[in-house]
Amino acid sequence: MTGQVQAQTATAAPLLSLEAIDKSYGSMPVLKGCSLEVARGETVVLIGPSGSGKSTLLRCVNLLESINAGRIVFNGAEIADTHAEAPKLRRRIGMVFQNFELFGHLSAIENIMLAPVRVLGLSRADAHDIALSLLKKVHIPDKADHYPDELSGGQQQRVAIARALAMKPELMLFDEPTSALDPEMIREVLDVMVELSQEGMTSLVVTHEMGFARRAADRVVFMEKGEIVENAPVEVFFSGSGNPRSQKFLSQILH
Repeated sequence: MTGQVQAQTATAAPLLSLEAIDKSYGSMPVLKGCSLEVARGETVVLIGPSGSGKSTLLRCVNLLESINAGRIVFNGAEIADTHAEAPKLRRRIGMVFQNFELFGHLSAIENIMLAPVRVLGLSRADAHDIALSLLKKVHIPDKADHYPDELSGGQQQRVAIARALAMKPELMLFDEPTSALDPEMIREVLDVMVELSQEGMTSLVVTHEMGFARRAADRVVFMEKGEIVENAPVEVFFSGSGNPRSQKFLSQILH
């Protein structure tokens, strides 16, 4: 997959480009001069210690946070100053959070149908068909009529992924999607994410799951203290020849 993406980037503009992004909360800097490009069809994994700015970077991309300086270019258009257009942008950029964020009074299939009906204007019949196909995609079609409190954490997160996919996004953002799960449920969510990567979904993923990074990532980006310290192809990152600070962090994660 990596070679294919590199060939694409040689001839096409990146789907997402972050240029010297600064973000502060009051006097506290959270992101400092962060620059990153994500090509179409590429999976980029963000790793780093807690508080390094990874989740904040994702939230800036989805306009959940404003930036203080820099540019965010998505599909050729600068978006950092278009917060009034954020709802339209989020139709094209899906986001999966740590804590599922499902509506408890709606069944799994109703959670997935909601946005296509209300935002895209699809009929309930069409939205139902799409939702059912997505439940099959995430391997839980038998849970269509179950409510969130009847589902395991892994099943809830897979419903959340299906809900994001229902908007047919061009880019998927995953913010530590397995951090709230019991260990035995992590694999079922990661397997779905690997499948999406293999199918060519463009993804930016914050995670500590190095097995996922090895299986699905094209590049690994290491962040520390609000800065991008290393941005390397996955095979280089795991070769042991990268930045000493990121390699120390990696050894701590793996052991």
